[in-house]
Amino acid sequence: MNATDPAAQALSAAPPVSTDAERTLLVKVFGKDRPGITAGLFGQLAGFGVEVIDIEQVVTRGRITLCALVTPPPAAGAEGALRVTVHRWAEEHKLQAEVISGTGDNRSRGEGRSHVTVLGHPLTAAAVAALSTRVSETGGNIDRVFRLAKYPVTAVELTISGVPTEELRGVLAAEAAAQRVDIAVVRSGLHRRAKRLIVMDVDSTLIQDEVIELFAAHAGCEEQVAAVTEQAMRGELDFAESLRARVALLAGLDADVTEKVRAEVRLTPGARTLIRTLKRLGYQVAIVSGGFTQVTDHLVERLGLDFAAANTLEVEDGKFTGRVTGEIVDRAGKARWLARFAERAGVPLEQTVAIGDGANDLDMLNAAGLGVAFNAKPVVRQQADTAVNVPFLDTVLYLLGVTREEVEAADELDGTPTED
Repeated sequence: MNATDPAAQALSAAPPVSTDAERTLLVKVFGKDRPGITAGLFGQLAGFGVEVIDIEQVVTRGRITLCALVTPPPAAGAEGALRVTVHRWAEEHKLQAEVISGTGDNRSRGEGRSHVTVLGHPLTAAAVAALSTRVSETGGNIDRVFRLAKYPVTAVELTISGVPTEELRGVLAAEAAAQRVDIAVVRSGLHRRAKRLIVMDVDSTLIQDEVIELFAAHAGCEEQVAAVTEQAMRGELDFAESLRARVALLAGLDADVTEKVRAEVRLTPGARTLIRTLKRLGYQVAIVSGGFTQVTDHLVERLGLDFAAANTLEVEDGKFTGRVTGEIVDRAGKARWLARFAERAGVPLEQTVAIGDGANDLDMLNAAGLGVAFNAKPVVRQQADTAVNVPFLDTVLYLLGVTREEVEAADELDGTPTED
C-alpha cells in the first residue's frame, strides 16, 4: 500500500491483467484542491475522444489526488498531443500531472473480501503499519482506505481482498489488541447494507450504570450488591443464582423508589446518536437486560426502541418482595431473546448485531451476525467478533460503514443536536 498516494494505489500498483491486454493511460493530477479540477481535467481529455475505464479521487488536508484510467486516443499520433495538453492545463492551474502508459485495468480482486474498520483514540502510524503488515503476511491486499470519522475517535475503513474473512479477523484482532486500537472485520457483500436488527445490553452498555446497584443504594446494600455483580460479569458466578441473591437484598424497599432510580440512570455518551441514526437507516433496535423492566420500560419509551426484555422485580403491597417474576433473562436467555426479536423483526440472525459488556452477554454476541464487546471484561473481548474500548456508543456506527459526516448531515437536516 502506498500510504502517501491512496487514490493512485488501486489504479497503478496492480500488474496488468495479461501481457496482451489493451493499452491504457493512467492520467494523474495532484495539488491544491479547488472547485472545477475534475471537470477541467475531463474537459481536456474529452477533446481526444478517450473512454473512461476507472476514476479515483482523494482529498486530504486540502490536497487533491485525481486519477483517471482511460483508453488511448483513437486518432493516430494523438497520444503525444494528449500528454502535452494535460501537462499544459495542469501547469496553468498550478497542479502537477503524470501520464503513464500501461496495459489493462486493475487485476481482479482476490477471493475473500472483507471490510475492516479500525478505531483509534489516537490512531498511530505504528498501529497502521503493524496492521498493514499483518494483512500482507496473510497474502491479503489493501484495495482501498477511507476515513469514516475524525472525532470523537479516528475511524478508517479498509477494503481487503485475497484472504478469508475469518482468518483475517483472527490475525488482526490479536494485532489490534497489541496496538491498543479497536478493529472490526466483516465479510463484504450486499448483506452489509441490508436492514438489520441491533440488540443491546443495558447496564454498562446503553447506560453507564448497573440498575440493581442504583436500587441497592436506596436499600443501603450497594457495596454488597456491587461485589456480587462484578463477580457475575466476570463469569465467576452463575448469573441466575447471583441475581436472586442480589434481589433478595432489596426485600422491603418501597417500590416508589423506581421513579428516583429512573431519574438517576445515565445514558452512555453517544447512545442517543446511535439509536437516532439507526432508526433513520431503517434498523430496528432492541434492548435485553439482566436488569429490570421497571427501568427498561422507561428506556423504551424515552428512546423509541422497538423491543425489550428484562427481569421484573416482584411487588406486593407497594414494596419489593426480594424476588423476580417470570423467565429470568440470563446468559442463555439473552441469546433466546435475540432470536425472538429477529423473528419478530423478520431479520435473519446473520444480519443482527449484538452489543454487550459482560460474560452474560457472550451467548448473544456469539449468536449474532456481528458481536460487539463494548468496554467489556477481558473474557468477553477475547471471544467477541470485535471490541470497542472507547466510551462512545455511537462509534458502533462506524463498524457498520456509517460516516460521522453522514450522521451530522442528517442531524442538520432535521435540526437535531448531534451531541447527546
